Amino acid sequence: MQAECSAASGAFQAVSGRKVVAAFDGGSVTSDAGAPLLGEADAAVGLVDRLASCFEDHRDPRFVEHDVRTLVGQRVFGIALGYEDPVGHDVLRHDPIMAVLAGKLRSKRSDCAPVAGKSTLNRLELGGVRPSGSRKVVHDSSAIEDLFVTLFVEAHDRVPEEVILDFDATDDPVHGTQEGRFSTAITTAIAICLFMCSAVAIFWRRNCVLRISTARPGRWRRRRGLCPGCGRTGRMCGFCCGPIRVSRAMR
Repeated sequence: MQAECSAASGAFQAVSGRKVVAAFDGGSVTSDAGAPLLGEADAAVGLVDRLASCFEDHRDPRFVEHDVRTLVGQRVFGIALGYEDPVGHDVLRHDPIMAVLAGKLRSKRSDCAPVAGKSTLNRLELGGVRPSGSRKVVHDSSAIEDLFVTLFVEAHDRVPEEVILDFDATDDPVHGTQEGRFSTAITTAIAICLFMCSAVAIFWRRNCVLRISTARPGRWRRRRGLCPGCGRTGRMCGFCCGPIRVSRAMR
């Protein structure tokens, strides 16, 4: 049921001789005013442009309102702002901040918003490696994987010798009959389980650790005695040598 709002301004008690007035005639407003900072971060690393280059658009350009860069950027910024579900973009497409991030304040057609809705974004996400039916935007999965590795490496002054991936599960509440939903035992909410990954790069100091051959490959052992990195003794020094495990794939 739609709320009944009044556009008339309201006055409150004066403070230090000044009027305090609340008005609702501010025009288009957004609740994500901090989002331009994401746009500045993207401009620094070129994430959206580089990610969009991993897609190939087979749609007829005469009828395309939202290009691949707009779709990819909209989805990336939406997730970063906490809007995991594409369904929310039926409202977000009218949010002025999404138009600013997309660099597209007006649409070409009068019946369209500056950015895309859930149906267009859904076709992008469900697109495969070959165009078919209404899914004309395809992607190169290998190029996307390589891009994320490249971005991670570029964030460091030198290439790390080890990368530790930490996966954690979290619940994302849903309000519909989305595929993959489940009922959580703790909150009794209907949600989708997401696996969040964080990565830590480790730069091993060869003067602090020694690789050994054991029945469990991938294990590192601290040199006994004085650590030349920080001056501490024993095998528990973690300030200059970092964790002691690496995976087979990272060796």
